[in-house]
Amino acid sequence: MADFVTRLKQRWRDSDSLLCLGLDPDRDKLPDSLRGRDDAISEFCKAIVAATADLVCAYKPQIAYFAAARAEDQLEALIAHIHSQYPEVPVILDAKRGDMGATSEQYAREVFERYRADAVTLQPYQGIDAIAPFLAYRDRGAFILCRTSNPGGDALQMLDVGGERLYERVARLASTAWNSDGQLGLVVGATYPAELARVRAIVGNMPLLVPGIGAQGGDVAAAVRAGEDAYGAGLVINSSRAILYASSDENFARAARIAAQATRDDINRYRSARTTKR
Repeated sequence: MADFVTRLKQRWRDSDSLLCLGLDPDRDKLPDSLRGRDDAISEFCKAIVAATADLVCAYKPQIAYFAAARAEDQLEALIAHIHSQYPEVPVILDAKRGDMGATSEQYAREVFERYRADAVTLQPYQGIDAIAPFLAYRDRGAFILCRTSNPGGDALQMLDVGGERLYERVARLASTAWNSDGQLGLVVGATYPAELARVRAIVGNMPLLVPGIGAQGGDVAAAVRAGEDAYGAGLVINSSRAILYASSDENFARAARIAAQATRDDINRYRSARTTKR
C-alpha cells in the first residue's frame, strides 16, 4: 500500500476536491427511519458516504460520537465499509490522541489496527514521545494540532516562545525534526486565515487539515487563499454538520450530496492553480 500522503495527493488529483467530510453522527439528529435500529449510526454514515464519495478527498469520523453512543463496533464497520467500497478515499480518524510511551503505543494500535484508519489527529503537548508510536506505522499519517479553530486556543497557541508563537514552533517541529519520513500534516483552523498563511509559509507543501468552515463560520475564500500549496492543493478542508444534517427527512443523503457538491465547488472556485504535477 502507498503511504498516506502519497494516497492523499492522488486523491486530490483524481477527485479534483479538497473537501473532507466529517462523520459526526449525532443520535438526536438521525432521520426517523433509522431511530431505534441497533446499527442506526453506521447505516446513516454509510448512506452519506454512498452519496458523497466522488466529491471528497477524505472522510473524517469523529470517535467521540461513536464512543458516546457505545457504537465503537459501528465505527469499525464503517471504516471497513469505506475501505471495501471506496478504497481510494482515505479515512482520517479524529481522535486527538497522545500520551507517553507504552500508552501511546496502545493508542496507535487502537487507531491503526482496530479501526484501520489511514491517519489520525494527535495533540503535541508531550512532544515526539507521544507522536513516535504512530509514526511506526510507516504507511499511515497523522495530523498534529497546531492552530485550532476555537477562540480558547489563544491561551496557549499564541504564547511567545523565544520570539515566535507556540503554534509556529509546533509547525516548525512537525515539518522538520518530527517528520523524518514525511508522514505528518497539521491541523489549522479556517477561522484564522492569517495564522493559516503563516503556517503554510513555514511548512511548504505539507498537508493541512482545516476545520472551521460551515457551521463554525470560517471563510472558504480566505482559507483557500491562505492555505493552498504551490499546486493549488495541500488542504483537507473539513465540513461536518452543514453537510451531514442538510436535511432531517428521508432525503437526507441526497441533501447531503447537494451540500457537499456546493461546498466542493465553492472551494474550487478560489483555488489559484490546479495541476496534476506534484
